[in-house]
Amino acid sequence: MASEAPTCDRCGSERAVIYQPHTGRRLCLKCFEEDIVERVRREIERWGMLRLGKTRLLLALSGGKDSLTLLYVMAQLHDVNRMAVLTVYEGAGGGYRLREIENLKRFAKSYGVDVEVVSFRDYIGAELAELVRAAREAKLGVKPCTICGTLRRRIINWYARLHGFEKVATAHNLDDEVQTLYMNILRGDLDGMLRLHPLAPTLSDKLVPRIKPLRKIYEWETAALAYLKGWRLPVEACPLITEEASLRAHIREVLYRLEWRQPGFLLRVLENFDREMLPLVKQLYGKPRLPLCEKCGEPTSYGRRVCRVCEIIDALREKLSRPLTLAEPRPQR
Repeated sequence: MASEAPTCDRCGSERAVIYQPHTGRRLCLKCFEEDIVERVRREIERWGMLRLGKTRLLLALSGGKDSLTLLYVMAQLHDVNRMAVLTVYEGAGGGYRLREIENLKRFAKSYGVDVEVVSFRDYIGAELAELVRAAREAKLGVKPCTICGTLRRRIINWYARLHGFEKVATAHNLDDEVQTLYMNILRGDLDGMLRLHPLAPTLSDKLVPRIKPLRKIYEWETAALAYLKGWRLPVEACPLITEEASLRAHIREVLYRLEWRQPGFLLRVLENFDREMLPLVKQLYGKPRLPLCEKCGEPTSYGRRVCRVCEIIDALREKLSRPLTLAEPRPQR
């Protein structure tokens, strides 16, 4: 005789559909959803990420499982009339992300939230595939992800500043945060490590402060929630990703093995970081404001006269058939 399905350890009445290794609990779908929402709420309130129901918030989303989870959670915690979604279309080739963007629009519309789309072509005059091809011809040694991430961050900040948003929320999860933490440790980048802290200051008036409400939510949890809720998810990988394993990929593999052996390991790492690094984070408040790029006037790193975006434009301009310029994007809904 088959044994009965276990009941939820939280409500004690519904059938459990998920097991949380880091808590040892079996949860029904309703309790699993509520657990994620409440953990995000606690993280927001703990660090004062935003004023729930009041802050003008821009969600910078791609349309994947983490993005949909963030939108789903924030639609329950925040005023949707004070939220908007921005997605950046890079143009990696082969129609990659076009279906994903349409799905994101439908998903956001179900919560009454608008989605704006800004493309690389709108902003810089060329798609990512063109930029990558030109970078290879110029033998710059710059990876596609570096070009993509640099331009994506610039566009998100530009759009948020232009439209008066007070905060930008990204869908980085717990796995992302701990991987980035260890990458900075291995590179000896103390400032980069400290900037991961939710209380790290924004060192330029031209940078809209960013928050990461999902930073204590496991990636497997966003994947499980998407599956159990029946959300449509992308199945295509970016065609510009190379076969060479990155530093992040190596770190991810090690961290996943540690989490498997010691459930809750990633959470403990980030909790300890938040607590122990707080005194050092406070030192960042005494640092000078970031310098501005001599060409475009946007913030750049200390010791740099020209920002990374302008460096990319200058290096690739002669390799492309059309001019590269920092244009004023015209978002399309």
